[in-house]
Amino acid sequence: MNSFDYWIRRSPFFDGAHRAGCTRYSFANHMYQPAGYTGQDSLTAYWHLVNGVTLWDVGTERQVEITGPDALAFADSLTPRDLTRSRVGRCCYTLITTQEGGIVNDPVLLRLGDKHFWLSTSDSDLLLWIKGVAVHSGFDVEVGEPDVSPVQIQGPRSSAVIEALFGRKVELAPYEFVQTDLDGMPVVLSRTGWSGELGYEIFLRDGRYGDALWDRVLAAGTPFQIAVTGPSDANRVEAGILAYRSDFDLRTNPFEAGLERFVHLDAPADFIGKAALLKVRDQGITRKLVGIRFLGEPLPSPFEKRWPVMLDGVPAGEVTVAVYSPRLETNIGYAMVPIGNAALDSRLDIAAPWGPVTGIVSALPFIKRR
Repeated sequence: MNSFDYWIRRSPFFDGAHRAGCTRYSFANHMYQPAGYTGQDSLTAYWHLVNGVTLWDVGTERQVEITGPDALAFADSLTPRDLTRSRVGRCCYTLITTQEGGIVNDPVLLRLGDKHFWLSTSDSDLLLWIKGVAVHSGFDVEVGEPDVSPVQIQGPRSSAVIEALFGRKVELAPYEFVQTDLDGMPVVLSRTGWSGELGYEIFLRDGRYGDALWDRVLAAGTPFQIAVTGPSDANRVEAGILAYRSDFDLRTNPFEAGLERFVHLDAPADFIGKAALLKVRDQGITRKLVGIRFLGEPLPSPFEKRWPVMLDGVPAGEVTVAVYSPRLETNIGYAMVPIGNAALDSRLDIAAPWGPVTGIVSALPFIKRR
């Protein structure tokens, strides 16, 4: 084992993804994230997701567990979202903010009990942040990383696969979950996912069963032509879903990211960053993340780094992601732009790698969830 492999972990589903023909990986939370498979381009994977059902290894989606007598009060102090409204058996999208109002992470919170929470993380060292906050917080809590790894089953036929997998119809509302087992494998099943389609996540609570769960899902999905793929950037951008590091980060506050609906400044909790975000709310923002439709032919090359948004010949913002939407038959993406250029239908001059491109500010989401 070389030093690189020592720091990059594998999920319990790594061997299953490898058997499925994974040839390309990205990295998240110090782990391999399967991104591409033999004989399958991004367009093929996209249509599997939109019209059928797909299986993703998302073991990189690590859980930060908070338990103890003060678990609710402590969790409530981490986020602008009012967690006193949360209920056992429900998930909610949250933001974790710094004292300056920047975004540390945007996890989905699962409330497993009155004093038991998981934060299902995107790509950042959220565990270390929350452990650091807990040390001198005065709250009686324990913070750790449980043996939990999720897979996602996404697409309009995902309900049929879940029914075949569990041998019964499972009724879950969006952002609802149930703690159960699958032939002795302890799992949490939630109606969540990183796509604009119907979907579920299965959180495996014992990594020893990684291969068994993977194979069970594939067997249940075979009659429905389930395909093993990676997440689809085109689909998530169509749905208006943001990606941490790609579209926002520590330097971005929720108002700039268009996520102010998850900021409850009138709630009683004095969460980290509240004073800064009150100031931002009162003074306003100078830039904003907006949806963009790009004029012209389909992108000639993959989006690999941010493109400058030009104002009077000077860089004034950045395109954070750009993809071709097969359903809309146009290029779409997001851009962080000056607030004066953020109004709908504003035209933007963008310096793409191959030359100037015109962008039109557009409403999000580009395609509403069916």
